[in-house]
Amino acid sequence: MTHAIRFHQTGGPEVLRWEEVSLGDPPPGEVRVDHEAVGLNFIDIYHRTGLYPLPLPSGIGLEGAGVITAVGAGVTEFKRGDRVAYAGGPPGAYAEARNMPTDRLVKLPDAIEFKTAAAMMLQGMTAQYLLRRTYRVQPGDTILIHAAAGGVGMIVCQWAKALGANVIGTVSSDEKATLAKAHGCDHPIIYTRENFTQRVREITNGEGVPVVYDSIGKDTFFGSLDCLRPLGMMVTFGNASGPVPPLDLLELSKRGSLFVTRPTLFGYTAKRVDLLAMAAELFEVVTSGKVKVEVNQTYPLKDAAQAQIDLAARKTTGSTVLLP
Repeated sequence: MTHAIRFHQTGGPEVLRWEEVSLGDPPPGEVRVDHEAVGLNFIDIYHRTGLYPLPLPSGIGLEGAGVITAVGAGVTEFKRGDRVAYAGGPPGAYAEARNMPTDRLVKLPDAIEFKTAAAMMLQGMTAQYLLRRTYRVQPGDTILIHAAAGGVGMIVCQWAKALGANVIGTVSSDEKATLAKAHGCDHPIIYTRENFTQRVREITNGEGVPVVYDSIGKDTFFGSLDCLRPLGMMVTFGNASGPVPPLDLLELSKRGSLFVTRPTLFGYTAKRVDLLAMAAELFEVVTSGKVKVEVNQTYPLKDAAQAQIDLAARKTTGSTVLLP
């Protein structure tokens, strides 16, 4: 028997339960992963609340790192003892151990420790597709990233800076502004006392930016559109403040023929060849030191509810991991 966090109905953090579960041998095409660390992400809250519905009862969590301890029939790419990490379905990472389909796993370089891996896979590959695929950042670009002191934000700031970009980022406090600046954000904007749209226009001499990366959603969407230059791209990849309301497409034309996209990591990693390429690029920027993954909070796995409370209240910075 092993333990996992599960929920039987949607709702607040109190619906999360620490339960004993039976874990059989891995079926064909799967392996058993004993977790060393588990990642915490906003999408876990969306699953718990029902914003992104799951069949219930359900496990929760999409990111983890650990060691393979059993191998199902037909598996040739992995063996017992391999260090592995993953980001993506099926949900159930909040567990001491689990069986995982091998097509979602990647081998973890020895240079990357488990806590770092659990903190970086989902957020780091999100940063990869944002910066290298959705809008391919070029040297000299000025970009805007919301929540610049968060897990994705701090990775995006560092990676964009390494690509030669000028980085503008929004944060909620002076402390987070200092943190973002230390990780590549050239122009932190404290949105709780500054109008971020006006500040972006000032920083860019009225021109606006070619891209906005926005994980906040409802509260920042239209202000973000107003930060874009003509033909700019609005990348909305999260809903921390709630879902974006229905959009009249004429809003895009009158602001200068703008583009809007709503990408997901799972869309970009659906093909294994893409997953492996994205992970390899992420591992390279981390092992080279261009991007440092900051694990600023750890919680016992059984205290996942409190971890989600703190994440939703914006009490965390950088990345958070849960330890079995």
